[in-house]
Amino acid sequence: MNSFFASVELLDHPELRDVPVAVSGSADTRHGIILAKNQPAKKFGVQTAETIWQAKRKCPGLVLLPSHHEKYKEYNKKINKIFLDYTDMVEPFSIDESWLDVTGSIRLFGSGRKIADTIRERVKNELGLTLSAGVSFNKIFAKMGSEYKKPDATTEITRENYKEILWPMPVSELFFCGASTAQKLVDIGIPTIGDLAQADPVVLEKALGKQGPILRTYARGEDDSPVHRYDHKEKIKSVGNGLTFTHDLTTDDEILTALTELSDTVAGRLRKHQLKACGIKVDIKDTALKITSHQKQLIKATDLADEIRKAAHEIIKEEWPEGKPIRLITVTGINLTDEKAGEQLSLFTGVSDGNQTGLSSDGGQPAAEADESVERTMDEIRKKFGSSSIKFGKVIGSDIGVDS
Repeated sequence: MNSFFASVELLDHPELRDVPVAVSGSADTRHGIILAKNQPAKKFGVQTAETIWQAKRKCPGLVLLPSHHEKYKEYNKKINKIFLDYTDMVEPFSIDESWLDVTGSIRLFGSGRKIADTIRERVKNELGLTLSAGVSFNKIFAKMGSEYKKPDATTEITRENYKEILWPMPVSELFFCGASTAQKLVDIGIPTIGDLAQADPVVLEKALGKQGPILRTYARGEDDSPVHRYDHKEKIKSVGNGLTFTHDLTTDDEILTALTELSDTVAGRLRKHQLKACGIKVDIKDTALKITSHQKQLIKATDLADEIRKAAHEIIKEEWPEGKPIRLITVTGINLTDEKAGEQLSLFTGVSDGNQTGLSSDGGQPAAEADESVERTMDEIRKKFGSSSIKFGKVIGSDIGVDS
């Protein structure tokens, strides 16, 4: 999709269509970055992920609109519904991108290019949005074709023309080749996609590890990854939640408040997917916007907020200097396992140490079972009355941006 978030917002603001517009987070809550921009804003050099003040410096007349993520999800469903009229082989890649395999649809609807053009017209006429399509013989080149010409265009990259179109491009333009990787390639004398395609795989592996030869196959048009059906679900590898706070956290009490909210959300998502985490990862962003990550394995897999909070707190106490300001924290459950997977029971009983839960002190119901019963009851209340209908007491009234 072309400028998806901005285009959806402009459906409600047609009077702004020809002026520079950007969708941004809230500066008041320190989520003040550009999330999307329209074509007039792009002409001023406004970029996604830069701060509002940077964008305003480039374009003083920039109009900022708030984001409405539920609205974007709604339009994502409408767009994919149109795609599904042509094939069930629709693999969403992001909220505004999907791969389609139309091999089995050509007899019904015409060539890949014709199908792409038909879809573009339908999306424009039915939803008021534009998209750019790439038509090719593999997913990597199809994605690059969709980026080649914007807005509202179809680019076909074939086995006959891909060297002419793609090989002269800087290697940084290759899909899945990030800025750091591209610079390493340039440093060893591989500045273009064509140079990468013809490079020695041994040299590439020495410079980039296993990623080097893989990128070479992409450059050579040898990607053979399939397009999955629309109903295909990838196995979830991690479940996390992060927050940028209204002010920097400096005290242990503020950190515990933040972890209480984050861990509650992560635990709820784990239970929703019937998973437990065998490890916890914590990402911390400081005031210089530098992110550091630390993780630890748990003695026992968990889907309980209190156990996740305790593990995350231990990580921060061990790895983060006391009193050093924290701008953002992300808590993630990693090394996931099915919630019904067998567990090795501890030979010890007693009070939980944060990672290992035994029997309650009166010899009755295991403490973990009682906690799980409470948290699943909270799940049901939230399902019926909304995600903010019930919270842990520590979060209520907090001024760090978690009580919403």
